[in-house]
Amino acid sequence: MKGNIGVTSDNIFPVIKKFLYSDHEIFLRELVSNAVDATQKLKTLASVGEFKGELGELKVTVSVDKQKKTITVSDRGIGMTAEEIEKYINQIAFSGAEEFLDKYKDDANAIIGHFGLGFYSAFMVSKQVEIYTLSHKEGSKAAHWSCNGDPEYTLEEIDMKGRGTDIVLHIDDDNLDFLEDAKISGLLTKYCKFLPIPIAFGKKKEWKDGKEVETEEDNIINEVAPAWTKKPSDLKEEDYTKFYQTLYPMSEDPLFHIHLNVDYPFNLTGILYFPKVKNNIELQRNKIQLYCNQVFVTDSVEGIVPEFLTLLHGVIDSPDIPLNVSRSYLQSDGNVKKISSHITKKVADRLQEIFKNDRTQFEEKWDSLRLFIIYGMLSDEKFYERAEKFVLFKNTENKFFTFEEYKTLIKDNQTDKEGNLIYLYANDAVEQHSYIQAARDKGYDVLLMDGQLDIHWVGQLEQKFEKSRFVRVDSDIVEKLIRKSDEPKVELSDLQRESLTTVFSSQLPKLDKTEFIVTFENIGAEAQPLVVTQNEFMRRMKEMSAMQGGGMMSFYGEMPDSYNLVVNTAHPLVDKVLKDEETKCIAELAPFEAKLQELKTRRDALKESHKGKKDEEIPQAEKEELEAIDKQSSEATESKKAVVSNYAVNNPEVRQLIDLALLANNLLKGEALSNFVKRSIQLMK
Repeated sequence: MKGNIGVTSDNIFPVIKKFLYSDHEIFLRELVSNAVDATQKLKTLASVGEFKGELGELKVTVSVDKQKKTITVSDRGIGMTAEEIEKYINQIAFSGAEEFLDKYKDDANAIIGHFGLGFYSAFMVSKQVEIYTLSHKEGSKAAHWSCNGDPEYTLEEIDMKGRGTDIVLHIDDDNLDFLEDAKISGLLTKYCKFLPIPIAFGKKKEWKDGKEVETEEDNIINEVAPAWTKKPSDLKEEDYTKFYQTLYPMSEDPLFHIHLNVDYPFNLTGILYFPKVKNNIELQRNKIQLYCNQVFVTDSVEGIVPEFLTLLHGVIDSPDIPLNVSRSYLQSDGNVKKISSHITKKVADRLQEIFKNDRTQFEEKWDSLRLFIIYGMLSDEKFYERAEKFVLFKNTENKFFTFEEYKTLIKDNQTDKEGNLIYLYANDAVEQHSYIQAARDKGYDVLLMDGQLDIHWVGQLEQKFEKSRFVRVDSDIVEKLIRKSDEPKVELSDLQRESLTTVFSSQLPKLDKTEFIVTFENIGAEAQPLVVTQNEFMRRMKEMSAMQGGGMMSFYGEMPDSYNLVVNTAHPLVDKVLKDEETKCIAELAPFEAKLQELKTRRDALKESHKGKKDEEIPQAEKEELEAIDKQSSEATESKKAVVSNYAVNNPEVRQLIDLALLANNLLKGEALSNFVKRSIQLMK
């Protein structure tokens, strides 16, 4: 017989070819899945006694004939009668081809899923599709259906020996690459690797007489009972590791695993692994594979699991997530949201369990876990609340503490005069060693916060912890990191401040996008003479700007690095430099000092005489005289600076003190470092 396929428009096949083209490889997934379903249904009928015949060997076979340009998918499942072909193949029920086009033109999976077009995806790659089928029902007649990619089809009775269905695809000229064994093998491995019925493609090969030859044994490409389909009690640790290696050949063994096995209020199975996370988040993504009844769907699982959990590896399988996932569906589906929430809870529970039962192991693996856990705390409030119990601080001595343990450790010695608890941290234990040591000498503890996300985590913790601040150990002199009382006064006159500022600022290196500000502190004779520090707020803003790569924070990214050169006025070497400068420069500076004093006296007198007068009442000559005084004062000041700078140039101890401070902050490099070494040798002679 001949007939027309029941659609509301004649253009169903052009639509399939045009709009499904980008995803046309899924035709094989659809046809093999249908074949597996037919086989599973037969097994079910047999188990309940509705099918009493011999099951025989149940498998799905995929074969390619390059000569005939065909791909055949064969099963020995329930088969179909001619009436069932009419019902399931010929009647494609959907309304409004126009609405169909508008709504689903960009989403091939949604087209197939919403309209039951799994079988018709075969026409994406075929110019003709044939069905040879014999139903399992007693007395059934075999049927042959054929369609050339238009609404017309033929359906006739044929002879066929065994029950089941053969789908024969006559591949069109645009898709001949699908006749390559490697292509089909790759697609079967991608989509069908864990289907519950054996999938045979070709024969196994072996080496014989120096060449590869086919054997009589079927090449089964899938594992019908993967680890996630089994009960956790039936699996050993090595089974989980072996399955991980199946998923990710050549990968390092994972840290931990979580076996998901939920049947209420939704169905969810799977195994998630904690990989050894490197310090690059992006490279780790898209490693979770999503399955629906053991059929591969996607490895882009954003929306199904929270973003931070995309760092995990493994498998999730749920019939409650449709096989044909569309983004819009995921965003609105209630089950998906519940699944996402449940997975987050299970991950947190597992981490808590490991922490509680084997803290030593947890600490040993902390460096690999920390990026993942901190990412979760930053991006998911519920995960933060759970993680508070097991997240760890690590200090610069490689000791580990929970939040509460660390608070207890530091509260007596690291509380400032306002009652704030100060958490000191370093982000590079080697480069900041001198600052860390200075803090330790004060009895302080220093955390190591050297992770990719720690700059953001520090900000989060400051908001969460009451009366607490995080201060990087090189952001100020150690005496001011935790202010316990009012600092000792700096006993310098304005003239002495001015001279020392010029002495040291004139000899500071000129570094690209870097500025130094000379400040003065009385931090005791035992402290360093000069210390380089970097403002905590500005440094954090610049680091966050660098990570975010633009936006509102880019303003900070464009600003130069700003450092303080802190001059310790209580140190004997600083006092020595000051007295030496005063002695050697006094004669040369005297005339400029006298000139400045004279100019100041005249300027003060003019300003006094102008009090109470409006601008227009002040004689023009006096205005011009004030301008001249300001100009001469500026010139005299510059002359003074030149004298002091010349002194600094000729005093190797000045540059030595600066270089020592720069060296401690890893800012002394290249030629400046070479000069420092030479000067050090000269000074020791």
